[in-house]
Amino acid sequence: MASSSGTSSGSTLLQNSGSEEDLQALMDQRKRKRMISNRESARRSRMRKQKHLDDLMAQAAQLRKENNQIITSMNVTTQHYLNTEAENSVLRAQFNELSNRLQYLVEIVSFLNTGGSNGGFDSGEPWTIPETTTIPDSLMNPLGLLYLSQPIMASADIFQY
Repeated sequence: MASSSGTSSGSTLLQNSGSEEDLQALMDQRKRKRMISNRESARRSRMRKQKHLDDLMAQAAQLRKENNQIITSMNVTTQHYLNTEAENSVLRAQFNELSNRLQYLVEIVSFLNTGGSNGGFDSGEPWTIPETTTIPDSLMNPLGLLYLSQPIMASADIFQY
């Protein structure tokens, strides 16, 4: 019986060692599955990260493009503003010149109508131009005279606000 009990305890050892090997194989298989799963998860994570980076790069390029368009639009608007400001300055200067000329002409007509000291118009009647007298075009068209005789120069930086 000793021999049979020795045999049976030897087979139990073999079974234990077989189950340990099976257990080790099972653990190795689980470890490999976990490693493969982790690798796949890391690969997906890298892909998501790369896609996010690509999206951010595209967004940055789009924002740069929009920024350049806004800057260009702003430059055009600023140029229009400066041109308008310069034109307004010229118009103001022309207005002032024409106002001065008008005032001067009003003073002359007033002097002639009141019969100035050396005018020789003591009749008291308003002075009129005889119909046979030819009036130079430059007097009838003061704007033409303005441009021909005295150019008015002005720039936008004359006026400070």
